[in-house]
Amino acid sequence: MSFRLRVTILTASAVAVAAIFAGAVMYVMVQQQLEAAFNDTLRTTANTARLGGPRPDDRFGGRGGGAVFLSGRADIFAQIVDGSGSVVGSDPQVGQSPELVTTDVVAVANGQKADAIADVTTAKGHFRVYAVPFTPGRALEVARPLTEIDAALANTRFALLGLAVSAAVFAALLGALIGRAALTPLRRLSATVHEVTRTRDLSRRVAMTGNDEMARLAASFDAMLTALEASLRQQRQLVADASHELRTPLTSLRTNLELLARGQPTDAAERQQVLIELVGQMERLSTLVTDLIDLARDEEATLPIEDIRLDEVVADAVTDMRGRYPQVRFDATLDAATVRGVRPRIARAVTNLLDNAGKWSPAGGVVEVAVRGGEVSVRDHGPGVAPEDAPRVFDRFWRASNARSLPGSGLGLSIVKEVAESHGGSVTLEQASGGGARFRLRLAASS
Repeated sequence: MSFRLRVTILTASAVAVAAIFAGAVMYVMVQQQLEAAFNDTLRTTANTARLGGPRPDDRFGGRGGGAVFLSGRADIFAQIVDGSGSVVGSDPQVGQSPELVTTDVVAVANGQKADAIADVTTAKGHFRVYAVPFTPGRALEVARPLTEIDAALANTRFALLGLAVSAAVFAALLGALIGRAALTPLRRLSATVHEVTRTRDLSRRVAMTGNDEMARLAASFDAMLTALEASLRQQRQLVADASHELRTPLTSLRTNLELLARGQPTDAAERQQVLIELVGQMERLSTLVTDLIDLARDEEATLPIEDIRLDEVVADAVTDMRGRYPQVRFDATLDAATVRGVRPRIARAVTNLLDNAGKWSPAGGVVEVAVRGGEVSVRDHGPGVAPEDAPRVFDRFWRASNARSLPGSGLGLSIVKEVAESHGGSVTLEQASGGGARFRLRLAASS
């Protein structure tokens, strides 16, 4: 069953139930009003006849020459009943109707009840009778056919049923129209999803306007497509850049290995230099592969997020860098600070910043490291970053023209940026006064 059909059925059912309920309430109210008016007429007629006795009906010639009725009305029959239930008086034009005498009427004649009203069905029809005391040991009984009320109620039932059916049919048509209008955005969204699935074209958008739930759903879907498109573009760019970066050391490795396989160079010193170059190329490949894996792996999904003493992480990284760059002095001012995140990832970002500073520092140079709050500041005294290169220092595989001779993959600072952003922080580059560059890694402090 389609969603549109379900909407139509539910709408029609809801309106039908509401119409039936409203019709039932209206029917009860009409019935009560008709019966109340009918009963009031019987009571008034009985009390008037009891006090005034038989009199002519004005509708049949007036008081001067009309027919005389015990009730005073030709449409209301009246008779007098004694305590034994026998009819002792009635309208001469109509005659007696002992079948209308009920036990309640007899009770009124015997003084056991002040009055009585009841419905009686006889061969002549359906009547409502009302009895009041007349004289001692007798009761005055008036009766009127319920034909008018029964007909009016039957017409009311038919009209209300027709109204309920008409309302249900109208609601079904309206529900179909509403369902069609309401499902138009959903069909549009479904068509877009189908098209994206079929063509794998993430550039498609639903582009729906409005402030309702469907518009918000479409906007969320478009945002998801935008994120997926950006992610796919980054993945493709990463693969392309990685392929390009891997090709150079692999080509150099292959060339040197082919030379060695042919027994060249023959000079021992030259062969030793080729071997040293092979080791360096292998180290570059190893660093590049490690950086690629670290950049592509979503470690936040597998490693625990915890409170980390940032000053301790930086202290460990500084100790490691002092061993890696013995010709550079690392001065550290580390205030106690706690941040929340993934410890290996934060340690890798700090290490990359220190490694970058050590790599660009001249022999005997100083790298100033500071931790304050949730910020790590690393300042070197190297050549600094040219203003035109500053916007690209955090790009993947980008290396300055004067960095080609230095070891590295061009991924270190981009990894720092990834770590910072994944932890809700940031990393920035500043031109330090007196030369050199200062990087600031900001992380969210633990609450």
